[in-house]
Amino acid sequence: MLRLTKLADYGIVLLIHFARSEEGSVLPARDLAERSRLPLPTVSRILKGLSSGGILESHRGVKGGYSLARSPERVTVTEIISAIEGPIAMTVCTDGEPTDCEHEASCPAVNRWQVINQAINEALGRVTLAEMATPVPENRLIEIETAR
Repeated sequence: MLRLTKLADYGIVLLIHFARSEEGSVLPARDLAERSRLPLPTVSRILKGLSSGGILESHRGVKGGYSLARSPERVTVTEIISAIEGPIAMTVCTDGEPTDCEHEASCPAVNRWQVINQAINEALGRVTLAEMATPVPENRLIEIETAR
């Protein structure tokens, strides 16, 4: 089963709060923790990762907190996940890092995993934070469910 980590999922949840706020809003970690009902240490860890990844800007001082570094239309799900978790990779041989897999040189699946990994990255790269922050209309949910 493929599954996002909780931190990546929570990161998207937190960023949706930014996307739905007034442009340029500075949101403190404590407020985001309350809004999202997540523990403050977890929220702080995620916000630092998103800031290091260039998605958020940190603001110090009494009215400090975080703000989006660019518009929600210019932030992709791939960027969000990568900022929190590192490169998206289906297997260790597709993350771009050297691996100690003794079978990689002769593995008949390695090229296919790379193709699959690229397709997933491209698909997630087409979904923006703005889209994630927009509720899916109820009738669209029904269409998606019946298509399965």
